[in-house]
Amino acid sequence: MKKVAVYGQSYSISAEKEIQILLEILEENNIVCFIESKFYNLLVEGDILNKKYSTFSHFNDLNNSFDLMFTLGGDGTILRAVTYIRHLGIPMLGINTGRLGFLATINKKTIKESVTLILNGAYSVQERTLLSVKTTPETEKFSEIDFALNEVTIARKNTTSMIGVTTNLNHEYLTNYWADGLIIATPTGSTGYSLSCNGPVVSPDSKNLVITPIAPHNLTARSMVISDETSIQLEVDSREKEFLISLDSRITSVAKNTKVFIEKAPFTIKSIIPNNQSFLQTLRSKLLWGEDTRNETNL
Repeated sequence: MKKVAVYGQSYSISAEKEIQILLEILEENNIVCFIESKFYNLLVEGDILNKKYSTFSHFNDLNNSFDLMFTLGGDGTILRAVTYIRHLGIPMLGINTGRLGFLATINKKTIKESVTLILNGAYSVQERTLLSVKTTPETEKFSEIDFALNEVTIARKNTTSMIGVTTNLNHEYLTNYWADGLIIATPTGSTGYSLSCNGPVVSPDSKNLVITPIAPHNLTARSMVISDETSIQLEVDSREKEFLISLDSRITSVAKNTKVFIEKAPFTIKSIIPNNQSFLQTLRSKLLWGEDTRNETNL
């Protein structure tokens, strides 16, 4: 490893010790480090850095000469960092300084151990599916960044009334969901918003997507697991003139006659998993699976 990028929260410093530990390890191993400009300015203002670093501020400032991107924060930080990487194929590793952290899996207490494992080649690479979104008519806000790592969500706007989401899979009618909205989640996003709406947990390496209604009026409406090769077409019926579309944390309003087309993106995000981490271990620790005392002998 010769060159890395570092991305963190730009609105507050919550990882002073963690960024210092990371930069110290990188410097010890003669690894060139570029820091996202807003995060860098925050670190300079906080007098946290002991030297100057090169910075990046846009997707165009990065290229495939970078071996890895480190993020410091929670899962939201990783979702924002993805907009800098896009299709470049730069692997990501999240150091969790937030709360839950399904994507940012590296505990802040094990930074040195985990980074050392990576430098020694003791890791695996997990490719994560993204969703690509198109609308008719086109939605200007998503014209450049038209993809999502976690989920695409259709939701009501400025009303307490339900919306109807007519859903077609591969141009075949599925149903009309009467609900507060509809979530189309990747395996990565299955542990996010979809999970809180009673959706299933899906293994990151499975080739599936999850359709989860938000507070459906029809109680027989349940989450559905489909192939990630499926093309999805959505149309919304609403009392309001607009509804909301969100791609991870990016949200916009569109006219209710807008048609939404969702499919698997043509690129993936590479997630680095050190050998001291695993998806099943994350499930146990984050969702408290196995907390039943009867399972203690199996832990």
